[in-house]
Amino acid sequence: MSAPSSEQIQDSKRGILLILTAMALYVVNDSLVKLVTKHYSVEQILVVRGVFAITFMMALILRSGHLNKLRESLDKLILIRAILEALTAISFIIALSHLPIADLTVLMQMTSIIIVVLTALTGMNSIQPPVWIAVVIGFCGVLCMVKPGTSDFSIYTLIGLLTTFFVASRDLITRKINPAIPTVIVSLTTTVSVVVIGLIPGTGNWAPLEWRETLYLLAAALFVTIGNLCAVKAHRIASPSLLAPFRYSVLIWAFLSGFVIFGDWPDLLSVIGATLIVSAGLYTLHNAQKKA
Repeated sequence: MSAPSSEQIQDSKRGILLILTAMALYVVNDSLVKLVTKHYSVEQILVVRGVFAITFMMALILRSGHLNKLRESLDKLILIRAILEALTAISFIIALSHLPIADLTVLMQMTSIIIVVLTALTGMNSIQPPVWIAVVIGFCGVLCMVKPGTSDFSIYTLIGLLTTFFVASRDLITRKINPAIPTVIVSLTTTVSVVVIGLIPGTGNWAPLEWRETLYLLAAALFVTIGNLCAVKAHRIASPSLLAPFRYSVLIWAFLSGFVIFGDWPDLLSVIGATLIVSAGLYTLHNAQKKA
């Protein structure tokens, strides 16, 4: 095997920096949305942030010359992904409005483990016994965070866990989408679906728009859009196996945001649960990379 060229090394460094930036921007988006949940319903947040995000993405589509590819957004797999994305957005914001941001972010790290389980159950992949042990350890971590049977138990933790199933299903569908379809077209379709869900009559109470909360949602849409672009660019110039461990940097930002902005601090059981989930997730990623 030949040594990597200086250009490949530079691309790897840029990829790591981009994925770290994306993780930080995602937490900024989540923090802004959590602040707004005190004032607006889930549906109103989905629509207002979605309209801003659609505006940003349409500008990107026009700039990149992909306007003639809008019809590809009607692809069946893209539409299925759009529905899953809408379910993800709804359940995530509901959970985010009631849970500490760090706890929810840790739960979202179960996605890679759930993907492994889903691929095994559908026959897409086989799992060796050590990986099944990691899966069990991961779910033990979830139990530590859910705390069933105690006064700290919250149905919203289960909703957060449900979000990871939606995300895992969405990501599996994404792998099957024609790679020739531009990423921004796929993203636009999913964002439109989220706005449409939010516009369904009778799904929520709308409050008058306040300038501060509206600016928060504008900033959230901007940060999540830039974060998505950074993540896509990172995966195009660096290998996913190199980038995967750096995605866990999102936990650092989430804990900092929870403490500094919301005054949340995890208890011992939550820390143990987070450690089990992250350890299981890292082992699962390592095993997948070794197998590949």
